[in-house]
Amino acid sequence: MKVFIMMLALSSLLLSAELGWSNDYKATLAEAKKLNKDVYMLITSTDCRWCRKFESTTLQDKSVIERLEQQYVLLHLNRDIDFIPEGYKKKRVPRHYFLTNKGEIIYSFLGSWNKEDFFSFLKDVDEKR
Repeated sequence: MKVFIMMLALSSLLLSAELGWSNDYKATLAEAKKLNKDVYMLITSTDCRWCRKFESTTLQDKSVIERLEQQYVLLHLNRDIDFIPEGYKKKRVPRHYFLTNKGEIIYSFLGSWNKEDFFSFLKDVDEKR
């Protein structure tokens, strides 16, 4: 069990390093304001297998990485560890939020999606802005 937890923590660190995720809500909003970008907030949990699947597949795709980094400041919150402000659902994960740099929800959805479906959601976000 300890090995599993260590592997989970290590994979989370590697994912964070790859995409430049923050886990500080307020700091991310401040950075988004400074850069005049929106925020992509991903909420996961420690023991969520669908979260790990999404992280290890879709979030490892170069085209997804490029699109997210180009358009958004990235915020990855673990509901078991990190502070998540009131008003955001966090019971079922992975949960995806696209926010203005003021924290207003542009669009949200739930689940682990492949690259093509995730890009479809990104198109929906673009249409809501």
